[in-house]
Amino acid sequence: MTDNGDTSDAFRRPDGPGEPPTDRPSTPATSPASARRGGPHPQVAEASATAQRVLDEVERAVVGKRDALGLVLAAILAKGHVLLEDLPGLGKTLAARSFARALGLDFTRAQFTPDLLPADLTGSFLYDQRDRTFEFRKGPLFTGLLLADEVNRTPPKTQSALLEAMQERQVTVEGETFPLPEPFHVLATANPIEYEGTYPLPEAQLDRFLLRVRFGYPSGEEEYDVIARRLERQREEVDLDQVTDAGGLRALQAAVETVTVDASVGRYCVDLVAATRSHSDVLTGASPRGSLGLVLAARGFAVLRGRDYVIPEDVKAVARSVLAHRITVRPELWMTDASGSRVVDQVLASVATPATLERSAAGRS
Repeated sequence: MTDNGDTSDAFRRPDGPGEPPTDRPSTPATSPASARRGGPHPQVAEASATAQRVLDEVERAVVGKRDALGLVLAAILAKGHVLLEDLPGLGKTLAARSFARALGLDFTRAQFTPDLLPADLTGSFLYDQRDRTFEFRKGPLFTGLLLADEVNRTPPKTQSALLEAMQERQVTVEGETFPLPEPFHVLATANPIEYEGTYPLPEAQLDRFLLRVRFGYPSGEEEYDVIARRLERQREEVDLDQVTDAGGLRALQAAVETVTVDASVGRYCVDLVAATRSHSDVLTGASPRGSLGLVLAARGFAVLRGRDYVIPEDVKAVARSVLAHRITVRPELWMTDASGSRVVDQVLASVATPATLERSAAGRS
């Protein structure tokens, strides 16, 4: 990157720029700092345009789920991992594969089954008879984007191997540590209705997922659009264009690190998380990792909206996906409609929202 702020080449794939986005967001309101510069920082503006092209490309395969896909991409921009928990057939696997293609990342899929061993993920040492030495054979964790399919169907011993990779971005085999490539992201899927023969994810591992996202059923028009597109292309596979590559994604993530978070917005995140701990329906509220997750995810979401600063609406947009899976509801309420998502909605309604940066600037002028 150059000192003049021109980072456009960093976000492009090696063989040239992607096509212009078809659905650019409207021009957002700017913060006082952005106004003095005449708009968002060039690095953030270019990152936002690239992110929109990625969403446009993924939406060619996953129809009508742009909001959910935006949350997934915001988590990736924030260097986080995502749990896709939804019913079968709603595009979870397709979304993971499509993001890997559009982002230009190496992609591997691991089908989590009860007989899956940690070595099946991490890799293992194999004896080379010719050289009479042990050679490390890498497992599927050594990739850019890992699809951990039905992650709750494998025993805790294997889940712990995934936990180390997610948190430490490394694996340990036979006492030797191997760093994972950068960037490294896990998109894990889970079926929320079939629990027979499953191993529920422990709270420690759930907490490592920055977001839990659900796609939900499509509308009738969207579902017909899926059929129409399949008939039109006359084949099962959807050919997607590569928008960027691993280096470009690292540049996008570096742009997210430049996004400004006002102290009032940071304290708002802390207040939201603290409110989950004192809620009457909650046994265990979100940890400080939840506060940090709110800020990180909100920064990624702000970049998607073309801003180099975070506003409270960004926090609200990601709050349910960031916090709901970190909340444990009291067991005696299992026959009621109490849930982590409901707690988050009530907390958002009860905690005072700070004034936006634009309003604060107007009040001082």
